[in-house]
Amino acid sequence: MKSRNTLALAALAALTVTAATARDEIRIVGSSTVFPFSTAVAEQFGKKTGSATPVVESTGSGGGIKLFCAGVGAGHPDIANASRRMKLSEFEMCQANGVADIIEVKVGFDGIVIGNAMDAPTFDLTRKDLYRALARDVGQYGRMAPNEFRTWDEVSPALPAQPIEVLGPPPTSGTRDAFEELALHKGAEAAGLDKAGVKAMTVRDDGAYIESGENDNLIVSKLEADPAKLGVFGFSFLDQNADRIKGARIEGVEPTFDNIASGEYPVSRSLWFYVKKAHIGVIPGIEEYMAEFLDDAAIGEDGYAVEKGLIPLEEDDLESYAETVANQVVMTGEELK
Repeated sequence: MKSRNTLALAALAALTVTAATARDEIRIVGSSTVFPFSTAVAEQFGKKTGSATPVVESTGSGGGIKLFCAGVGAGHPDIANASRRMKLSEFEMCQANGVADIIEVKVGFDGIVIGNAMDAPTFDLTRKDLYRALARDVGQYGRMAPNEFRTWDEVSPALPAQPIEVLGPPPTSGTRDAFEELALHKGAEAAGLDKAGVKAMTVRDDGAYIESGENDNLIVSKLEADPAKLGVFGFSFLDQNADRIKGARIEGVEPTFDNIASGEYPVSRSLWFYVKKAHIGVIPGIEEYMAEFLDDAAIGEDGYAVEKGLIPLEEDDLESYAETVANQVVMTGEELK
C-alpha cells in the first residue's frame, strides 16, 4: 500500500507537470443547493478582481466530491460544494488518490422543504408521516413489510386524499442524503423502529418517490404543472419562487428563514465547500474566491448570498472558518468520525 508521503509526492509531481498549462479559471463542482450561492460569489469575484469568473457546475454533492477526489492537477476540480458534510469514506478516497490536503469550510445553513403548487392543498406533516409515506419498508402489524400506502390519507387521516407522488433528488444529491437522515430516519425513530431498522431503511422505489435529477428549478416547474405532486428541495428555491410554490409545515413549523436560522424547523442542515490546497497558488484566484465567500458582503446578515436564501452562520462560526481559510488549515479526518 502506498504511503501518504508517496501519494503526496506523486500529487505534487502531477501538479508541477500541469502548472505551466494550468487553467485561468477556478473550476467548482457539487451541490445544486449551494450552486446559486457559489455562482453569486463567483460572479462577484470576477467583477472585483477582473479575473476569469469561476466555472460552477451543479453535479450533486456526492458526484461533485467524487470528481474532486479523483486527483490533483488542472484536469480536476479545485473546489467541491456540498449540502452535507463530507463522509469519512470520501475523505479516505481523496487520500487514496493523492488529494491529501483539504480545507473544509462551512458557509451557512439550509432547510429541506417539502413543497407543492400554490393552488394545491396545504400539507402539515410530521417526520413520522414522511417515513410512512416514502420508506420502502415500514412497520405494520408488528413486522416490517413493503410499503403499501398509496395515498396521503392512508398515512394519516388528517392528510389530503391524494396519491403519494413526491419528486426528489437522486442518491448523488446531498439534499437526498440529508432528507433521508433528518426526515425519514428521524421519522422511523419516532415510529419506534430500532437502530438496525433505521440504518437499513431506504427510499421506496415503486413510483411514489420520483427521482428528478439535480435541477431543483425543474422540480419547481413540475409542481406547477401538476398540483397533485409534492417536491423535495432546498429552502433557497422556495424563497426564490414564493409566488409559485409553498412549503409544508413539519411538526407544525413553517419553513421560514427565521425558523431555520433558530433551529426550530426540524429538517435543516449545514452547507459546505471543500478546497484542494495543492491547487492554491497554481490555479489563480482560489484564495481570493474563498475570502469573497466568507466576506460579510456575501454571507453576513445582509449579504447578497443571504438575499438568495442562504441562512447565515453565527458570528463566532463565521470568524472561526475565516481563520481556517486565512491559515489554510487542512482536515485530519478525525472531525468526520
